[in-house]
Amino acid sequence: MSAQAQAHDGVGGQAPSLAEVIDRWLYVLMALCLIAVILLGFVPDSFARIADIDAFGRAPFLWEAHFHALTMASWMALLLTRTVLMATGRGGWDMQLGVLGMVLAPVMVVAGVMLVPAVFESRIADIEAAGPAGQAELAEALRNMTNTVLVQLRAGFCFLVLAIAALVARLRDAGLHKRLMILATIAPIGVALARMPFLWQTPPEAPTSTLLWTAICVVPMLLWDIYRQRAIHRDYWIFLAVTVSTGVAVAFLWNSA
Repeated sequence: MSAQAQAHDGVGGQAPSLAEVIDRWLYVLMALCLIAVILLGFVPDSFARIADIDAFGRAPFLWEAHFHALTMASWMALLLTRTVLMATGRGGWDMQLGVLGMVLAPVMVVAGVMLVPAVFESRIADIEAAGPAGQAELAEALRNMTNTVLVQLRAGFCFLVLAIAALVARLRDAGLHKRLMILATIAPIGVALARMPFLWQTPPEAPTSTLLWTAICVVPMLLWDIYRQRAIHRDYWIFLAVTVSTGVAVAFLWNSA
């Protein structure tokens, strides 16, 4: 029996223990949870915006927004597929799909960067079309949009850095690679969490809640790794270095000119 088959059947062909089952399926569950967070954050918000478009005759969603949503959905589908392949012992297929991830990760970031100026232009046009009443809101709207852009650019930067680190590690350290793929996907998840009104939210006064909720998403995987390995895997230190440094920068620049 191969080593891979033994890992799935348990030691010596015995039924795997609960801990071994969790080891195998944890990353699938993490991928599913992240997909649920994205849907819970963006779907109700999208329906609300569609209602505003219909009620107030605002411009429809930008094509850049559709492109960004498509790349994000593709990344999540790829992540879920790869974690399922690994959990079911199809590592060869996973390695082949990893090449697609090398292409999709930068495309996803480019799509997000393209969306930023397009949203600015669209929002300013809506305010100007509202006449004198809208002009009074312009300064506040620009400040809020600038704060949002800070969070979005940080998310894109953290995602790209962690995704590149994951892809670099894919051939030499499978453990490092699989954790970094999940952590890279968690890095921009705050954008979805910020759209959930039932969560504690600090914007527009401060970005604290967005940064905190993102960090909390790491906790289940971190705690399980500490339980199984009796140590903090170096992936989490990489994640901490990237997200804390950029989070401090966002907090410092928040609401600044």
